[in-house]
Amino acid sequence: MNLPLHGTRVLDLTNIVAGPLGSYQLALMGADVIKIETPGTGDLSRKMGADPAMAKDGMGVSYLALNAGKRSITLNLKHEEAKAVFRKLVTTADVVMENFRPGVMQRLGLDYANLKTVNPGIVYCAVSGFGQDGPLAQRPAYDQIVQGFSGLMALTGTPETAPTRAGYIACDAMGAMTAAFAIAAALVRKQKTGEGECIDVSLLDATLASMAAWVVSNYL
Repeated sequence: MNLPLHGTRVLDLTNIVAGPLGSYQLALMGADVIKIETPGTGDLSRKMGADPAMAKDGMGVSYLALNAGKRSITLNLKHEEAKAVFRKLVTTADVVMENFRPGVMQRLGLDYANLKTVNPGIVYCAVSGFGQDGPLAQRPAYDQIVQGFSGLMALTGTPETAPTRAGYIACDAMGAMTAAFAIAAALVRKQKTGEGECIDVSLLDATLASMAAWVVSNYL
């Protein structure tokens, strides 16, 4: 019996955790995930993890943990030839995932508005710290920054230690799972209507949603 997303192709432009963990969930459900990395450097997590020798070889255990089961190519999307290759891949794909800073894909001419002219049914998911627009959109956003903004850190620690970050990358994980869930839902609708869509996943929004019980509800 095939896995639920067998036959679904995902183009994964994401780096580090929130994006790769989300696309990894899709791979676990049977999707054909093609990871697209920058030539020469690749995903920054290739140099991360507890085994220095593997990190030095560009196969850091942090990278392996979130990218198993994916296929991989390199494209420098600043070059027109690479953009042409990417657009050709988009014609064969169901999903595009990215977690660049808001505006980057638009400057490259590879944002949802452009890609849907190539493939009207494409499901495009952008993962960022604070969403694609609004007053915080351009702020850098790693996991512990969002832990602070969301109030998560204020819930952890003691009066003597002050706020303390969670012991793992909780906000990245929440964003990743939110992205995977939203993409899966969009694929169900696409199957029924043929329509694609643009999904805007904010780590801050995803974290606050996970705090609805009891922290946010008690505050309200």
